[in-house]
Amino acid sequence: MDKKLTVGIGGFGAVGQKVAEALDDGIEGLELKYISVRNHDKANEKMGSFGRPVPIVGLAELSDCDIVVEGLPSDVFDDIAEPAINRGRIFVPTSVGQLLPRPELIQKAKRTGARIIAPTGALLGLDAVRAAAEGEIYSVNMITRKPPNGLKGAPHLVENNISVDGLKEAKLVFKGSAREGAVGFPANVNVAAALALAGIGPDRTTLEIWADPEVDRNMHRILVEADSCRFLLEIANVPSDENPRTGKNTALSVITCLKGLTETLKIGS
Repeated sequence: MDKKLTVGIGGFGAVGQKVAEALDDGIEGLELKYISVRNHDKANEKMGSFGRPVPIVGLAELSDCDIVVEGLPSDVFDDIAEPAINRGRIFVPTSVGQLLPRPELIQKAKRTGARIIAPTGALLGLDAVRAAAEGEIYSVNMITRKPPNGLKGAPHLVENNISVDGLKEAKLVFKGSAREGAVGFPANVNVAAALALAGIGPDRTTLEIWADPEVDRNMHRILVEADSCRFLLEIANVPSDENPRTGKNTALSVITCLKGLTETLKIGS
């Protein structure tokens, strides 16, 4: 490519830093331009090993870039999403669950020419779900098991006074739709939101969340029944060192997603 696409990253934690490091190392056709983060001193320290450190800017300024990657707490989602979509950028959110209560963002993207590309994240098989959705999907069921510490502080647990401290056995802490789960566990079930958007929607996609002291990984089991196929997907993600709510594979998925925007040979739909 003669002209590289510029990338701005919101957040410099478990996802943002890894993606920035990969861009600094070099991804064909892409160039890291900006990052946005609250703690400038810490971010500059992390960029000390970069071959080309980049400026730290406000969230809205990230929309100066061709591609805007979101890896932030859910409460600032609008601050990064709206400027990027208003200016017709490629928006890559990791907080996919935040798209469910914001259908207007998708409609706005159609008007501005923006693209919203949700990476597979800590999941697998979204290409198979999307393919099945071209026919008829009867049901999509997802069961998530996480170490209790990875669920602490979730709004659903706080509002319902559900404790996950000192568990000796697995405890079912949520059962409902993917839409309800995205509200109750905004930092935990972006995978369920992505699954729902790829398949039959957030109201028909069912979700169970278990706090399980016997597991040391973020585990997801998905069963899809469709007219074209029936398949079972299982994945056990290693939690990131920076944030136990986020699997290490999430950052790698974003990197793969970005590569797919410019690479000559792209495998998978």
